[in-house]
Formats: sequence, structure tokens, C-alpha cells
Amino acid sequence: MKWIMLAFIVVPTSEFALIIYSGKTLGLIPTISIILLTGIGGAYLAKRQGMKALTEFRRRMATMETPGDALIDSVCILIGGILLLMPGFITDFIGFLLLFSGPRNSIRPIIQKWLYKKMKNGRIVMS
Repeated sequence: MKWIMLAFIVVPTSEFALIIYSGKTLGLIPTISIILLTGIGGAYLAKRQGMKALTEFRRRMATMETPGDALIDSVCILIGGILLLMPGFITDFIGFLLLFSGPRNSIRPIIQKWLYKKMKNGRIVMS
């Protein structure tokens, strides 16, 4: 809970500071254009990557494989898309990292270890 509270304070404050700095450095129109382009481009990429993840998920389910990686990828793509729709440079950077498979492959083992730890402690129950 403390991490969420910290994120609701630190991230918007940092985003606001970067947008102000960008506005002073680049100008108002280029800053707004960058924010709009990352939002539109991010939505397009999220849709495209999401369809790939959905196809992979369906393929795994049809062949009776566990959909673990495809499910984690889908959640990462969803979060990445949401972050890209939010105005700001930090959220855009993190959102783009979550949309591309290279960084997602690096993040996936961390998520798997976190989930395993939660299941081992009984905080997540699989029935």
C-alpha cells in the first residue's frame, strides 16, 4: 500500500515537472505534440501487441499448454497501453517498455518470482 501511495505522489509530480521543463525547453506546441503522438502511437501499438498476445493465449489454450507467459504478456501490454494514454514522459517510457517483447522478456522473470512468492505465502490461491 505504501508503494501505491508513493506512486500517486512521486510520479505525477515528476511528470508535471518534466512537462514544464519540456515546455520551457522545446516550447508549448512541440511538447503537446509529443504527448499527443505518444498517446496515439501507444494506443496503436497496444492494440497491435494485444492482438498478438491474444492470439498466443488462444493458441496455448487450444494446445492445452499453460498460458502463463502469454497471460503475463497480456497484462503487461494492458498496463503499458494505459500508461501510454496518460500524459507524461515517465509513464510513456515505462509504457513503451511494457509494449515491446525485449524489455517484457526481461521483466517477466521478476513478475513470475513475485507471483510465486505470493502463492507460497498464501496471498494468491490457485484452485
